[in-house]
Amino acid sequence: MKDDAHHHDHGQHGHAAYGVDSGNDTAAAVTDKPYTDPVCGMKVGANPEKAIEHGGQTYHFCSTRCMDKFRADPGAYTGPKSPDDGTAAAMPEGTIYTCPMHPEIRQPAPGTCPKCGMALEPEVPSLEDKENPELIDFRHRFWWTLPLSVAVFVLAMFGHMLFPQGLRGQNWIELALSTPVVLWAGWPFFVRWAQSIVNRSPNMWTLIGTGVSAAYVYSVVAVVAPQIFPSSFASHGRVSVYFEAAAAIISLTLLGQILELRARSQTSEAIKSLLGMAPKTARRIREDGTEEDVPLTHVHIGDSLRVRPGEKVPVDGVVVEGESAIDESMLTGEPVPVTKRPGDKLIGATMNTSGSLIMRSEKVGAQTMLSQIVQMVAQAQRSRAPLQRLADVVAGYFVVTVVGIAVLTLLGWGFFGPEPSWVYGFVNAVAVLIIACPCALGLATPMSIMAATGRAAMQGILFRDAAAIEAMRTIDTLIVDKTGTLTEGKPAFDRAAAAAGYSDEEVLRLAASIDQGSEHPLAQAIVKEANRRGMQLDRPESFESSTGIGVRGVVAGKRIALGNTALMDTEKVDWHPLADQAETLRREGASVMYLAQDGRLAGLVSVADPVKATTPEALRTLKESGLHVVMATGDGVTTAEAVARRLGIDEFYGEVKPQDKLQLVERFQAQGKKVSMAGDGINDAPALAKSDVGIAMGTGTDVAIHSAHVTLVKGDLRSIARARILSNETVRNMYQNLGFAFLYNALGIPIAAGLLYPWTGHLLSPMIAALAMSLSSVSVITNALRLRGKKA
Repeated sequence: MKDDAHHHDHGQHGHAAYGVDSGNDTAAAVTDKPYTDPVCGMKVGANPEKAIEHGGQTYHFCSTRCMDKFRADPGAYTGPKSPDDGTAAAMPEGTIYTCPMHPEIRQPAPGTCPKCGMALEPEVPSLEDKENPELIDFRHRFWWTLPLSVAVFVLAMFGHMLFPQGLRGQNWIELALSTPVVLWAGWPFFVRWAQSIVNRSPNMWTLIGTGVSAAYVYSVVAVVAPQIFPSSFASHGRVSVYFEAAAAIISLTLLGQILELRARSQTSEAIKSLLGMAPKTARRIREDGTEEDVPLTHVHIGDSLRVRPGEKVPVDGVVVEGESAIDESMLTGEPVPVTKRPGDKLIGATMNTSGSLIMRSEKVGAQTMLSQIVQMVAQAQRSRAPLQRLADVVAGYFVVTVVGIAVLTLLGWGFFGPEPSWVYGFVNAVAVLIIACPCALGLATPMSIMAATGRAAMQGILFRDAAAIEAMRTIDTLIVDKTGTLTEGKPAFDRAAAAAGYSDEEVLRLAASIDQGSEHPLAQAIVKEANRRGMQLDRPESFESSTGIGVRGVVAGKRIALGNTALMDTEKVDWHPLADQAETLRREGASVMYLAQDGRLAGLVSVADPVKATTPEALRTLKESGLHVVMATGDGVTTAEAVARRLGIDEFYGEVKPQDKLQLVERFQAQGKKVSMAGDGINDAPALAKSDVGIAMGTGTDVAIHSAHVTLVKGDLRSIARARILSNETVRNMYQNLGFAFLYNALGIPIAAGLLYPWTGHLLSPMIAALAMSLSSVSVITNALRLRGKKA
């Protein structure tokens, strides 16, 4: 059942100003109404005419519309609330948690990844999300224990200077100072260390836990039972201990995790920006004409909503009344507001800039375009790039190899190094374990993908997964559908040409008058143009539509016929005087209709599917980038040739069926080409799915969008060029990250093992190794976040 809600009229002052009943009496009586409408959540009084008995219970409704909705599907309002029902675009469910490095790990509650030990994150962030609880916990542990780490470090490093005569019980003091740091502040790390061993999934925590445990346990034994160690382990009259190394490693690892968690949180900013676009309420018009502000979760399909100037469109729908300019830039990237009139589609979360509109909701909750975009971005951010397989394979063997190197370092120094050889061996082995953390390697590609998909989404480019981002840069052949891709996808008036004795204006007026009775898209295009010009149209009488040939009727007492040559022949009208002009228009891709008045040829009207204003520039950019563009359309060869010639497309195919488009993709692929298909219709779906990268126009059908790898929200081909640029930038960024991670480990491990000692006389402290390990992960994330500022 829908959540109960008290509805407050936020617009009463505005209503009063225009002398409209604001419904104050109704609002005042809310608390006296004992029932809740199960469909919309309104408080209602008992009314036998608006009540339904179901399942032994009586349900009361505010209107017959809500009652009809309930009667059609009672289970939708009495059963458990489905995830999609009433889920506002601004409030996606964030109940599934996943690992940033291993998206296959999914669970319904927070936790840590069994493979890498990283904290799981919500699959889809929410605006209600507060600060990461793990970040809060780590920061708490870090600041509370930092003074202890500093104290034990100063005592270990400079104790002989501060206390020249020696400090009695120094080892015990260091033990007391470091134990809270290691056992309390470092406890989450040891839990992950144990999980990595139990799950046989060696990872960064295997190395950190082993290194810190070795340093701490060794030092505790050295304090409690120093007599078991040989004299070579002694320094300044006492057995060397490494509490400062264990404590400093924990503090530095905590610091690294804090920096990493802060940086990682920025990758979800794109989704949160999208979520923040959705309004929280909608203004619904009741059946009696009064209005109410309701939460977005209470808006249903078919509801009438008012969108006032300066307000956001609440959900996807269609304009019923009014005219206004809608700013769609937040979703489409198009800076110029689009004029919307009755019958035009509206996208939820776009901004109404000027006039007032009444709209009918068509998609709500998880079905709105904004919600679909959020889901696609979240899915893409959590997917795995093919390039990541390399990192996964390497990381799988990496930890075991590092442990082996650490053991060899210990033995090599112990048996062959200078005195105190085993101390040197131990310190270097710990340094090797700490510096070789594979976190940077694991984060190299996921962070790039998350940053890139977020940036692309803000520009109206939606990648289905990471593989699509990586593949986009390799495309060399682009197959484009004509209708809806190169063209607007809906017919528009082209021109009117008059025969002798008539004017072009008169031809258009007569054609529009007779077409008022037709619902055909071509007829609607003609009527729309006449209305745009402010023409006074006559109502048709005796209207008759003949499928496939045209329409006939009486306008202002004269018999009018509008259609093809077959209709003219039936009406015994000589259409040949305009035949050449008609053929020229057809060759340009237009549909031509002859107009006759009282058996005499009056003129012709042509309607065409206009080329999108952005198409020529888009094709020019794509060709300059090295793409071979091919047009494949279901339209006739004459129309296909006309459009291809106008746009400078050398290779084109007309009268193409869905299976032909699929075979065309396969044919190019057989030639070794990397093929991308761009389309918007159901007939494009098979080819979109088969191509290396299928690109759907966001203005097209759901089937096409679900079959594609990339969706262009605005349906603008220029976005393909932007997507290719972003693909190149992303892959380059991933290679940079992987290269840095490999180089870091290739240099860090030998230095930690003591390779430079013969020349410098210095060893790498485990503390410095811990700092380097933390900074390596942060640097990889920071480099990935640079993608957010790239102009694609």
